[in-house]
Amino acid sequence: MAENENKNTGASASSVQSLCDEFRKYNKIDPALYEKYHVKRGLRNEDGSGVMAGLTLICNVHGYLINEGERMPIPGELIYRGVDINDFIAGFQRDDRFGFEECIWLLLFGRLPTQKQLDAFKVILADRRDLPPFFVDDMILKAPSPNIMNKMARSVLALYSYDDHPDDTSLENVLRQSIALIAQLSTIAVSAYQVKRRHYDNESMFFHPLDKSHSTAECILSTLRPDRKFTDEEAKLLDLCLVLHAEHGGGNNSSFTCRVLSSSGTDTYSAIAAAIGSLKGPKHGGANIKVMEMLEYMKAGIHDYHDDDEISAFLTKIMNKEAGDHSGLIYGMGHAVYTLSDPRAIILKENARKLAAQNGLADELTLLEAVERLSPDVFNANKTAKKIICANVDLYSGLVYRILGIPQELFTPMFAVSRIAGWCAHRIEEICDGSRIIRPAYKAVAGHFPYVPIDERS
Repeated sequence: MAENENKNTGASASSVQSLCDEFRKYNKIDPALYEKYHVKRGLRNEDGSGVMAGLTLICNVHGYLINEGERMPIPGELIYRGVDINDFIAGFQRDDRFGFEECIWLLLFGRLPTQKQLDAFKVILADRRDLPPFFVDDMILKAPSPNIMNKMARSVLALYSYDDHPDDTSLENVLRQSIALIAQLSTIAVSAYQVKRRHYDNESMFFHPLDKSHSTAECILSTLRPDRKFTDEEAKLLDLCLVLHAEHGGGNNSSFTCRVLSSSGTDTYSAIAAAIGSLKGPKHGGANIKVMEMLEYMKAGIHDYHDDDEISAFLTKIMNKEAGDHSGLIYGMGHAVYTLSDPRAIILKENARKLAAQNGLADELTLLEAVERLSPDVFNANKTAKKIICANVDLYSGLVYRILGIPQELFTPMFAVSRIAGWCAHRIEEICDGSRIIRPAYKAVAGHFPYVPIDERS
């Protein structure tokens, strides 16, 4: 029996390889054609800036100026609805309170809430965190997934069936759906992780009842940890992560995905599930996991974490595909918009320092700071084209999650739990102001071939 299975597997693999070989013979586009037809690959201009595809009131990601046709690097700015992220964070930290719920309101409605509005909104969110009766049993427990992001996307799609008006795209209905999904996504993420632990890791799972007095960050830590215990400092650090990841302009891959689907007139659940699928990609939301993997390679290959020469030599090996995952990439460095600095990375690093020391992760933070400091020179020493690069938020976000005891399987899901606020804001804006289905052009370069009768084909 086993021998037959091996034979069948071998035959199947051989068949697939043959089909792949057939595909490759006729499906290679000459790279020169992209230049000939002025194709903006990745919807990017030649200088790396994004193609202008729309207007938005939601967010401004600012990393350079254009002076006489050339990019001038500047310190990065992240602005939510006209409010600088540094000012927004300083405001709620000064009052020693949580900021994510206020951030959601700002992104959805366009203005900072009054205390009365914020208090009422917190109650609305807390009331909607629970999933429909038996949803966890039917949609998550009975169909576990080793990947939490896939389970989140499937669960969001499944919520369509629990909505009495799933296809209504009026502002009133989409806003109702958006608030519910924003509230529920953290519950889905933690529930999916607990089931994954039991089914795939042979560990205990815990389903704690939700506490409506908790903020989003407190709710995540309370339902994730077996003993439900967490410190106020831990919850506030996670809350800061949620705020920093909540939005990053309409051009980022997942937000643009959400806008593309929304422009077609499809339902909210389909648009948000697609955005989750986009964020799952290692070139987008999965990048912080790659940083943590790179950090482990560095810890194994570097003896003195304070020796810049040794660290630079190892980074050079990474770029030359001689170390790390042999991709040639220094993860957590460089950004499509930011040049001199990513404000999110600066804020996250400084706020994580105290807890990193308390949790025995000070050396890891030291190494990542060295990556940030040394990578620009290493990059330019090993590349013909010189470029100004800075650390992006992914360089530090994975370490912050590790500090908080959040398992690696939840790194990208935590990003989604935060970014859904921005996705929903963009969906609403696209529905209200977009008016046209998004449809960029593709130049056909296949040529023309006559139809050949099947008995004459070679």
